[in-house]
Amino acid sequence: MDGLLIGRFQPFHLGHLEALRFALTKVDKLWVGLGSSNKPVEKNNPFTAEERKEMILSSIDDLMKEKISIYFIPDVDNHVKWIQSIDAIVPKFDVLFSNDELTKHLYSKRTTQVVSIPFLKRDRLSGTNIRDLIISDQKWEDLVPEGTRNFLIKTNAKERLKNL
Repeated sequence: MDGLLIGRFQPFHLGHLEALRFALTKVDKLWVGLGSSNKPVEKNNPFTAEERKEMILSSIDDLMKEKISIYFIPDVDNHVKWIQSIDAIVPKFDVLFSNDELTKHLYSKRTTQVVSIPFLKRDRLSGTNIRDLIISDQKWEDLVPEGTRNFLIKTNAKERLKNL
């Protein structure tokens, strides 16, 4: 059985890592969709799809890498066309993992099973919170996996975020 998990991962944090682990307990293969892949770099989407892919791959172990494939999912201004674009990009899947109400609603009209993901420390583990902590020189390093932390430091994410 195969599953799909779509997220923006701006940046990839420990909550996302836990979501991948949870999903992999339910499926054999997991397609990870990087949402908003076509959006230009801006305040709420400061990392490109390629950069987010690098964060994920540098943050997971080899066993997870064998079970995960990453796909770029562009934003489309029409919900029906968005679902159709996912169908065209991602291989067939049996389960969709999502906490997004709109995504759940769109897929509820199909035969695809939709499974909610348990949140981990949702008050602290959000991309917005982590980006805000980085900008304001507060402690953020313990909220992301080592691979993401190394990526953010290496690419001087703090300077990028401040300039956006």
